Amino acid sequence: MTHKTFDGFLAALSPDKRKALEKLRKTVRAAVPEARGMHKLWNSGVSVKGKFLVGLGAGADHCSFYPGSALEEFQKELKAYDTSKGTVRFQPGKPLPAALVKKLVKARIKKGGFAT
Repeated sequence: MTHKTFDGFLAALSPDKRKALEKLRKTVRAAVPEARGMHKLWNSGVSVKGKFLVGLGAGADHCSFYPGSALEEFQKELKAYDTSKGTVRFQPGKPLPAALVKKLVKARIKKGGFAT
């Protein structure tokens, strides 16, 4: 199912996933105040100057964070989470620590050539 806005996307989720993704979005926006929300298909994300920065999503049994290639340098810190190329999957009851999210976002900005 697709939704037109991030809030619509969140409204369709279970309360625990909604809470986890709202917290994740706030952490990302705190790290990058000029970031703007964007929504495409089955997930939502954050952009800077119209360029995709990171994504947020939810699966049947997990939440997802998509910081892209920024994951490469944080493998030790992410060992407790299920990761794949550019994706971190986590349980809503075990969200990513805010400090780690901020590091991932800053690394994504650096790797992605964002001028902030």
